[in-house]
Amino acid sequence: MTILCVRFQLPPLYEAALPGLLGLLEEFTPVVEALPPDTALADLRGAERYFGRTAVELASVIRVRALALHGVDCAIGAGPGPLLARMALRDARPGLTRAVPGDPDGIAEFLAGRPVAALPGVGPATARTLDEYGLDTLGRVAAAPLSTLQRLIGAKAGRDLREKANGIDRGRVVPNGISRSLVTERPFERDELDPHRHRRALLSAAEEIGTRLRAVEKVCRTLTLTVRYADRSATTRSRTLTEPTAHSADLTKTAYGLYEALGLQRARVRALALRAEGLAPADRAAHQLTFDPVDEKVRRIEEVADRARAKFGPRAVIPGSLAA
Repeated sequence: MTILCVRFQLPPLYEAALPGLLGLLEEFTPVVEALPPDTALADLRGAERYFGRTAVELASVIRVRALALHGVDCAIGAGPGPLLARMALRDARPGLTRAVPGDPDGIAEFLAGRPVAALPGVGPATARTLDEYGLDTLGRVAAAPLSTLQRLIGAKAGRDLREKANGIDRGRVVPNGISRSLVTERPFERDELDPHRHRRALLSAAEEIGTRLRAVEKVCRTLTLTVRYADRSATTRSRTLTEPTAHSADLTKTAYGLYEALGLQRARVRALALRAEGLAPADRAAHQLTFDPVDEKVRRIEEVADRARAKFGPRAVIPGSLAA
C-alpha cells in the first residue's frame, strides 16, 4: 500500500485548520493532493523507502501527530492506487486504517461484493442501467464481456469501468494547493429543514465568497456546493461558470442552481459550504459586455459596497433579506 486517503474530522469552520493538516502530510511526502472539503491523498512510495516503514505504519504516525498538534482525528484508507485508497476510506473510522491488499487476489476479493455505485465516478444513472442487466456488483462487472459494457454505457466509459472493476488503477496523486480555492461554511444551530433558511445561508455564503474574491482581485471558474446532513453524510456538486467571475449575483445564482438540482425536499441539513475553485487574476478575465443597465448598476453598487465594507467592516452593507 503506497497511497493514503485521509479524511480529517474537522470542526464546522475548518478552513483555518486545513492548510496546517496538509502541511503535516507534506512532512512525509511532497506528493499531496487536497480533496476539499476535508480529505487529501498522499503518495508515500518515497516515504516508505526513506522511513523504512509501510504506509499503514506511517498512517498511525500521521494520526497521532494530527491529534497532538491540531486536535483533529482522522480516518485513513490505504491502497496501491488512489482509487482503491478512496474506496478503502469508506470502510475506515476515526482511529482505524482500512488497507486494501496489494496483490491481485486481495484486490479482487475487496472489490467483488461491492455495489457498482461504490466505485468513484459511477453515478446513479449508470448504476441503474447496469442493475437492470444484473450487473449490480463490481465482481459481476469485472467478469462481464467488454463488448456488453460498452454497448450499455458507451465505449470509453465501458472500458474504464471494466478496468476499475478489475482493480486496474491508472490514477495518480496530483499535488495541488489549498490556496487555489476559497471556501466558506454556514453551519446551522440545529438540523435545518426549511429550504428558505437554506437559501438564506447560500446567499450569505455567496456574498462572502464574492467579497473575498474581489478583495484579492481574483475570479473563480468553478463553484462547489457541499451539503452536510444530520447523519454526517454529505453531498458535493460542482458547476463551471459561464465565465470566470467574482460578481456576487452570479455566484448566488449558481449556488441556488446547484442547491435546487439536488432536489433535497425536506432534508435535515447540518451545514452548507461553498468553495470557489480555479482562481485566476481578475485583470486577465474576460467579461461579456451587455446592454442591460440593471447589470451595470448592480456592479457599480457592488463596488461602492466593497469600499464601505473595507472601511466600516464586513457587515456594513448586506443584502436586505439577511438584515434580520
